[in-house]
Amino acid sequence: MLFKGSGVALVTPFDENNNINYKKVNELIKFHLKNNTDAIIVCGTTGESSTLSNDEKKELIKYVVKKVNKKIPVIAGTGSNNTAATIEMSQYAEKVGADGLLIVTPYYNKCTQEGLYKHYLKIANSTSLPIILYNVPSRTSVNISVDTVLKLSKIENIVGIKEASSDISQISHILSKVGKDFLVYSGNDDQILPLLSLGGAGVISVLANIYPKEVHDICYTYFNNDIQTSRDIQFKYLDLIKSLFIEVNPIPIKEAMNLLDLNVGTCRLPLCSMTNKNKKILEKNLLSINSNNDN
Repeated sequence: MLFKGSGVALVTPFDENNNINYKKVNELIKFHLKNNTDAIIVCGTTGESSTLSNDEKKELIKYVVKKVNKKIPVIAGTGSNNTAATIEMSQYAEKVGADGLLIVTPYYNKCTQEGLYKHYLKIANSTSLPIILYNVPSRTSVNISVDTVLKLSKIENIVGIKEASSDISQISHILSKVGKDFLVYSGNDDQILPLLSLGGAGVISVLANIYPKEVHDICYTYFNNDIQTSRDIQFKYLDLIKSLFIEVNPIPIKEAMNLLDLNVGTCRLPLCSMTNKNKKILEKNLLSINSNNDN
């Protein structure tokens, strides 16, 4: 099993010149190792991979792998809408010691299900690393069908899927048909417990950037049959989770981290700062959580 529990979709911190802030990356890694994060996902959607150059991605993946030093799995987001480019980045991630790959469906091309299958098959044949499919049709305009997931799950090193379709029915059908060794992770923080109840393995989480222990605990209290505690934690964070997606991710999570003095900088254009109206909603929900935690 690649990982079970909470994998953080790590933000990419930038300095005042909009370059990757490696000192801050190191601080965030230490924060997650200290607070029970079960895996680190680097260069994903939350990590603003779409605005990182290939050289930046390579440097960042290599750095995170080295600093984590096998304490927990590091999973590199290497997907693109170009099969050959995805293979090149995936092979690099394997070369520098990543433990697995998260590969998003090819965006913009809007390929067919057969095209999706051939895309992932060719990538899988190019690397020995375990691959997690990433289904997020709200960002890519492509949905991996249940039948295609089932077909891909039979490929030896395609070991799971991050499901961010928000379609519980689709997720249920996937879990009912794939083998027990194929892992399904929630791609939505408001659906962690529902997905676990269907047999999911955990979450690849945005919320874990600021509350890593709590997201881990949602998963592990459930795994330890303390359903009520898992439910209580999930419900406690629902309003905050909603506000973390009030504007496109990762704008709100970076704002939240800066409000909490984690100082990760701004997003790169075309992502911009939050509106004052939405920032106030986010601040209110953060204050509510922190007030409750202090009591």
